[in-house]
Amino acid sequence: MKYDFETLISRKNTGSGKWDGMYKENPDVPDGVVPFSVADMEFKNPPQVAEGISEHLKNSILGYTFATDAYYNAVIGWMKRRHQWDIKKDWIVEYPGVVPALFHLVKLFTEPDEGVILFTPVYYPFYNAVRNGGRTLVETQLKLTEDRYEIDFEDFEEKAKNSKNTLCILSNPHNPVGRVWTEDELARIGKICLDNNVLVISDEIHQDLIMPGYKHKVYATISEEMAQNCVVCTAPSKTFNLAGLMTSNLIIPNPELKEKVYEYRESQAVYFCNIAGYKGCEIAYNDCEDWLEELLTVLEDNRKLLETFITEKFPQIKVIPLEGTYLQWLDCRGLGLHYKELNKFMTEEAFLFTDEGYIFGEPGEGFERINLACPTWVLQEALDRMEKAWKKRVEVLQLT
Repeated sequence: MKYDFETLISRKNTGSGKWDGMYKENPDVPDGVVPFSVADMEFKNPPQVAEGISEHLKNSILGYTFATDAYYNAVIGWMKRRHQWDIKKDWIVEYPGVVPALFHLVKLFTEPDEGVILFTPVYYPFYNAVRNGGRTLVETQLKLTEDRYEIDFEDFEEKAKNSKNTLCILSNPHNPVGRVWTEDELARIGKICLDNNVLVISDEIHQDLIMPGYKHKVYATISEEMAQNCVVCTAPSKTFNLAGLMTSNLIIPNPELKEKVYEYRESQAVYFCNIAGYKGCEIAYNDCEDWLEELLTVLEDNRKLLETFITEKFPQIKVIPLEGTYLQWLDCRGLGLHYKELNKFMTEEAFLFTDEGYIFGEPGEGFERINLACPTWVLQEALDRMEKAWKKRVEVLQLT
């Protein structure tokens, strides 16, 4: 490979949210243990990004800096090349992260007595955006049939018909269950929302991370009517491991909606992102596509490794097919552990720090979300550690 996907950089004592969270949960973690929780990568960034930002900062004054035409053109070019979506500069509203944008959008587009529909289990900040905004959380649970999640369209439509429910937040691809929604599924969501005056926020932050055999479809490209009734959230953060640069792009084809978002952003004193974030996004989209292609092959190798290992060593666990994202969803209920006991086994016996399924809502209890974006040897070591810990647990139970 042209790029380095084997070197592990320790993030201990660097302020990493993922690593600090591991040590907070278990201060006695041995050296060499790597967390598999928060959705950032244990890979080096594309070298062009670090080098390009460094060079840019050497020759810049770090004053108030707005997005440039070069920045917008990079976003426009990326969406055209990777997603066959012709967007315009006037549709883009840059934001310091998708999650802050979600919190703002919920407050902007709903009233305190209105409901927000979520397909659950789902990325936990969705819940927080609704609850912290003082809105009503409306769950439509995804149906797990065998090993595949499907939308319960009958339940979804029933909830969309309630005039109090005016907003739907869609995770596309879905985090944590890993589904890449098909064009037909998106069209059906769109029709139900249009028929019932429900606005759609489509969080597509994982849109570039699609496994072989699957195709991501941007929600807004299904039809012009759907494009005019949505906000699409994108960012280079997951794709290129740039979350710390706090730079994302909302793409809003409807000029009235776009103006409302722009004005609300300004009213909250969010005027721009940051100089490094703008440049990092620009460089990543313009110069790092070949890095992404190599990354995808590593993620697929890691997916296969985990699936084979679990099938052979832990037949009690169901591996939910990973279609998109680098976050593998595991149904661990067959182990016979209460979800709190499962958490204890993982963190205290196996020293395996994933995101526990229950944080994604009640439908996630007994599941684990494991981040595959790490060197393959790191994943192998963690799985071996899990097997060893489970064998020890079984032996102890047999002796008692």
